[in-house]
Amino acid sequence: MTMLGTSMVLGDGILTPCISVLSAVGGVKEAASGLTDNMIMWISVGILIVLFQIQRFGTDKIGYSFAPILTIWFFLIGSIGLFNFFKYDPSVIKAINPIYIIQYFKRNKKDAWISLGGVILCLTGSEALFADLGHFNVCSIQISSCTIVFPSIVFAYFGQSSYLRQHSQDISNAFYSSVPKSVYWPMFVVAVMASIIASQSLISASFSIIQQSLASGCFPWVKVVHTSSKYKGQVYIPEISTILMLACVGVTLGFKNTLKIGNAYGIAVAFVFTITSTFLVLVMVMIWKTNMCLIVIYALSIWLLELLFLSSVLYKFMDGGYLPLLFAMVTMTIMYLWNYGYRKKYIYELDNKVSPVKLVEIASDTRIHRIPGLALFYTELVPGISPIFTHYVANISSLHSVLIFISIKSLPICTVPLEDRFLFKRVEPRELSIFRCIVRYGYKDAIIEWEPFKEMLTIQLKDFIRKDVFMSRLPHTTNMASYESDDNEFSWLRTQEIAEREVEKVDEALNVGDIVHLMGEDEVVASKGSSFLKKLAINYAYNWLRRSVRQVNEVFMIPRNRLLKVGMTYDV
Repeated sequence: MTMLGTSMVLGDGILTPCISVLSAVGGVKEAASGLTDNMIMWISVGILIVLFQIQRFGTDKIGYSFAPILTIWFFLIGSIGLFNFFKYDPSVIKAINPIYIIQYFKRNKKDAWISLGGVILCLTGSEALFADLGHFNVCSIQISSCTIVFPSIVFAYFGQSSYLRQHSQDISNAFYSSVPKSVYWPMFVVAVMASIIASQSLISASFSIIQQSLASGCFPWVKVVHTSSKYKGQVYIPEISTILMLACVGVTLGFKNTLKIGNAYGIAVAFVFTITSTFLVLVMVMIWKTNMCLIVIYALSIWLLELLFLSSVLYKFMDGGYLPLLFAMVTMTIMYLWNYGYRKKYIYELDNKVSPVKLVEIASDTRIHRIPGLALFYTELVPGISPIFTHYVANISSLHSVLIFISIKSLPICTVPLEDRFLFKRVEPRELSIFRCIVRYGYKDAIIEWEPFKEMLTIQLKDFIRKDVFMSRLPHTTNMASYESDDNEFSWLRTQEIAEREVEKVDEALNVGDIVHLMGEDEVVASKGSSFLKKLAINYAYNWLRRSVRQVNEVFMIPRNRLLKVGMTYDV
């Protein structure tokens, strides 16, 4: 279900820019009737291409204008709505009476249910509020939504309703038709800018959810660029941006207008609503420990409403509604195949891991030469060492004087402080100078570039050595007075000397040259006797994905001139 929700958000990220820009640009036909649908389509394509090209600068760079533009937008639609409301037919205020909903369904029956597929478009945008949390705090979102956004939208719809009471022939373009001629062009300009900003919110949501999928091992490796030093949630993913741009251009050229895109858009939004509510119920049960009666009341009421909307939009499946489901099917297939292969590979490494005893035996073997230098051996395993290590030693017969087995892990928390980023452990005996290191990132943390990463790694390694030596020399007593006076049992100067000697060994290894990176270049193949589907998924689909996406060393920004890859085949 998580993969389905993620896929629908990505589909939303494709459809939102298309429908937002097309609908905004389409308003120019009110003032320039000579423009054809094809002209509007190409203008929209141009705007979409520019929109995606500026993503690399990040919303931190381009977002300074968002607040004033949206403030003007909401002020204009609210003001025009109030103007039309009082000018044409204030009696539409009666529509807030729920009895009219019942009468509407009684009168129109099936057609009323079908119309819900259009009504849901009034709610679009709220399904991406999770992405806003990466840019703003909860309080600011609540205040702006309740004091500016909601009142302005309500006034706008009341105004359009009043206008349509006397101009029912304009129902196909109610928004621009209801705008007074004197403010038409300013309104058009602001509407286009607001549509671009609305598109930006779903593009940012797509980047955010891909970043979190990466942290869960559910998406192929892509480069994540952190675009802001202030906000951890502001990221840019070049590959995803390019795919979204091509998909948006394709949808715009294929559908040409907002009618069928609107049908597709409604399905994506309805699915995201329903899946989000389902996960919220799980949060209420497992984390908030909410009263079960309240959970049942909430679940039944919200699911009834959302499933009503979902069933309505699915009615328009053949009129463009298939598009988000097609996007979801492709995205889910990629995510599932990647996660399936990733898990099989991890299980194989876990079953064939090198134990600490075996590691010490290998490192202590006199036939294995210890050469000067510091090497990082990358492994996904935390409890043990990847089997590629034994394959490497069997072929090279040498180890660096200082060896660190490093695992880079994403934790299910927002961010990991820099001082807690590196977790070291020594592999005994001390003379081997072998360490384990887990590098921990939160799902909103950006991968640190190599030079600052190297500096932090070496500093914290030296700090760990000093602390480890000190702790290992402490006597097993709780009487600190006797400990401090017992020169025979413990010598503080001797401890410092031992620690500094180990630190000097690290410095000497670094002075030999830059750090050497050892990484497995494993090939995962289905074992003999596997089913046809497993062979298809592993041998072809998963391996094709691995070859097509960025390599791990590129994601972690490991310098290629210091990288050594070790090949091995995994039969899973």
